[in-house]
Amino acid sequence: MNTNGAAVVQLIDVQKTYRTGEMEVRAVRGVSLEIQRGEFVALMGSSGSGKSTLMNMLGALDRPTAGRYLLDGVDVSKLSRDELADIRNGKLGFVFQSFNLLPRTTARENVELPLLYGKHQLTNRQLREKADRILSAVGLEGREEHTPSQLSGGQQQRVAIGRALINDPEVLLADEPTGNLDSRTSVEIMGIFQALNERGMTIVMVTHEPDIASYAQRNVVMRDGLVKSDLPVARRLLATTELEKIAPLEEELAGAKE
Repeated sequence: MNTNGAAVVQLIDVQKTYRTGEMEVRAVRGVSLEIQRGEFVALMGSSGSGKSTLMNMLGALDRPTAGRYLLDGVDVSKLSRDELADIRNGKLGFVFQSFNLLPRTTARENVELPLLYGKHQLTNRQLREKADRILSAVGLEGREEHTPSQLSGGQQQRVAIGRALINDPEVLLADEPTGNLDSRTSVEIMGIFQALNERGMTIVMVTHEPDIASYAQRNVVMRDGLVKSDLPVARRLLATTELEKIAPLEEELAGAKE
């Protein structure tokens, strides 16, 4: 397990209640959880378990009704809207089931997008070089000019992963990242995640598929808004073929920071 003993995510008795008229829905009922830097955690549970609500709070997309959420020591639950936007753009990377790529732009342009909202202004050449390094790192060298319609589902998800990585996030959040992919492509994507994790990336992944969860190091299972189990994966699956194919990501990502 690639941890250095520091919790990058700390949830302290986090609760989330939605109110619709006179109705109250307690989606998360009091979750305390720590995720160490460099862990790969799968968040599981059936529909209505609270896992998606918890993921939204981890992604600073929603605030807890009660409790505290500390990201890298910062109490996210107390930040302003603008500060939350800075957290999402600077410390978090997002990968979604439906890829969420802009359909009429190239792979390179999709990956560049978060940098356009960053604090550091880059030249067009610098943007291009950073995006191309990331695309190479996720196995898409030579596909930089392709639009999403010219790419397979797995390639589109690689672009989405590249977009999530371009700002060097503290935590990569993946919501059902293999939900729209076939079994073989799902293993390839898990190979990328494992390669990133081997090189120190903290990953939190929502999935309802036990086999996909087995590629993580640790499985947190939710039910009725509570954590019902939190266990290391006893028989972890390894996407070894894909790990061997991926470029040395630590070098590519280090170059992308320059």
